[in-house]
Amino acid sequence: MPELPEVETVMRGLEPVLNNNHITKVTLNRSDLRIPFTPTLKDDVENQTIHSIKRRAKYILIHFSNNKILAIHLGMSGSMLILKPNELYEARVHDHVIFDMKDGARIIYNDPRRFGMIFTLNNDEMTSHKAFAHLGPEPLSNHFSAVYLKDKLKSKKSSIKQALLDQTNVVGVGNIYACEALYKAGINPLTPCPKISLAKYEELVRCICEVLRGAIAAGGSTLKDFRHADGELGYFQHNFAVYDRKGQACPNCECDVTKTGGIERIVQSGRSTFYCARKQK
Repeated sequence: MPELPEVETVMRGLEPVLNNNHITKVTLNRSDLRIPFTPTLKDDVENQTIHSIKRRAKYILIHFSNNKILAIHLGMSGSMLILKPNELYEARVHDHVIFDMKDGARIIYNDPRRFGMIFTLNNDEMTSHKAFAHLGPEPLSNHFSAVYLKDKLKSKKSSIKQALLDQTNVVGVGNIYACEALYKAGINPLTPCPKISLAKYEELVRCICEVLRGAIAAGGSTLKDFRHADGELGYFQHNFAVYDRKGQACPNCECDVTKTGGIERIVQSGRSTFYCARKQK
């Protein structure tokens, strides 16, 4: 599933095409994805001008001049394809939603597994809407800090890895980037949250931001179905220190992996966790 860096990358790819542009037509080739489309979706966004595009957690948020917001969640396999004016294109089976723009560009939402979501809401519903009301702070915002994280997790019985995947604690870190950040911070993913010191939380917050910014700069990680809005691949997977590297040496490792077994893989809450037991205490 696309995580924060992938969604941020797609959002940035859409931004120059959508900002100050005008949607002239919306084509819905089905009535739903994971949930039904908002019944008024076409009326909400057709013949409306876009004044900004943002991201909240794993949602792309397109803001219109009529105070409506179009929220798009890519789910497991959703993608946004940008077609230039008059660009030839052969329609695909899973092109579920098409946005025609005033300048002739076309934006196509394709989703083979249909786990994505597209809905509209009013601008003043952002803090109360069920999709957003429960969400924690953005990890790259000023609201996310070591003091916040330690206080938020001080009574949690879960491990730190599980806590980082809980969207009520912090949004968008995701499985891959939690593994990578915990490795960089030298924290064992099985460590109970209350046993982590403020100093360690400071290091973890720094590493989360570093990993996420690095992934955004690299265009995200191409795993299975992820693509940018322009169809290009992400490259951060080439920088993985531990994720999906079971049995291999971690960076700057001096261990004999034939004896130590290298990077380990365990399962936490149904998700694969990769870590170095020697460097993550």
